[in-house]
Amino acid sequence: MKLLTKTNRYYLLLTTVLFALAGVALYYGLYAALRSEVEEQLSNARLHLERRAATGEALTATPFEYQLSVSPVPRPLGYRDTLLLDAQEQEMVPFRQFTFPLQVQGQPRWVTLRKSLVETDDVLGVVLTVLLTVLGLLLLGVVLLNRWLAHRLWAPFRHTLHTLRHYGVQENRVLTFPPVSTDEFAELNDELTRLSQRLVADYEAMREFTANAAHETQTPLAIMQAKLEQMLQLPELANPALAALTTDLYQATLRLSRLHQALTLLSKIENRQFAETAPLHLARLLREKAQQLQPLLDARALTLTLDLAAEPVGLRLHPGLADSLVHNLLQNAIKHNVRGGTIAVQLTPRALEVSNTGPAISGDPARFFERFQKHEAASASPGLGLSIVQQIGRYYGFPVSYTFEPATSRHTLRVRF
Repeated sequence: MKLLTKTNRYYLLLTTVLFALAGVALYYGLYAALRSEVEEQLSNARLHLERRAATGEALTATPFEYQLSVSPVPRPLGYRDTLLLDAQEQEMVPFRQFTFPLQVQGQPRWVTLRKSLVETDDVLGVVLTVLLTVLGLLLLGVVLLNRWLAHRLWAPFRHTLHTLRHYGVQENRVLTFPPVSTDEFAELNDELTRLSQRLVADYEAMREFTANAAHETQTPLAIMQAKLEQMLQLPELANPALAALTTDLYQATLRLSRLHQALTLLSKIENRQFAETAPLHLARLLREKAQQLQPLLDARALTLTLDLAAEPVGLRLHPGLADSLVHNLLQNAIKHNVRGGTIAVQLTPRALEVSNTGPAISGDPARFFERFQKHEAASASPGLGLSIVQQIGRYYGFPVSYTFEPATSRHTLRVRF
């Protein structure tokens, strides 16, 4: 739920409660005030009747427009509410009555004055209607004004969010925002600008370090590899023990070189340094890779079948990443296959599937994509092939999944476009 919606709900709840309490208090307050006014009028009418009775005049309530009744029989004294039939409307009408004793021509009488409360109810209804209408319009106006102000005042914040959503560190630029009059939003934009400056500086430093490290370490590795190859050709290595040591050192150098290349590639992918893309003919790339890997297939007597009838349209990737993706998928299928096994590659407009025969593998399949995760501890592979595949998939938004079919002993890696 948005912050503005939550804030408006609390304001609306508070206003509604206050609105209800104010309506109830207003109703009973006006009702009590009007009843008090009626009682005061009845009390004034009593004084008028007492003066008329003292001068011997006939008792009448005509000047006050009240109902008057005089009884020689004692009645309960004081103010009461009662209902009387209205002859014209033929309905019961509320009255307020006041009973008091009075000496009329020397005889005790009990006089009752009644005044209709219909006018009071009408006045109360009109006043409540007007006030509640005003309060309702005020509540509606507050809600609408709050929405309008929120839309207007929060516009800089939404602009900041839009800028952040479309910002990437690989763009190598500092975030800039238009000036705003709200202090909090201006402070937020300033902090984001300073943060982007630090990010750009750190990104550039890391990119330069990666490039320098890749270049500076690859050179001595290449020299070591070349020197070891020359040593293997020397006649002095006729000694089997010395030859074995040199061969082990040469193999370790090769592994270190492959590991260095794989880690450098992963670092570049994570740093999103492959911004350039080109239209990819995946079927053609698969045929080329299959031809390049044919010696490995022949060495292990593996059969590769290609189903490349349908190709995704409009697929754009960096050429280097596309080559690495296909190479690692096929190489993984070769390494983890059995001698004389099969490899099947199927390309559709929606996915690329590479399946191979092989023994069942224990462990969590989700961990197969972790770095340095090897199916065989003694393998010469650095265990980064599937990590590279997954990172390339994440880079372009292609989900990569793994399945195993025990019935056919087939492992399948699927890249969905």
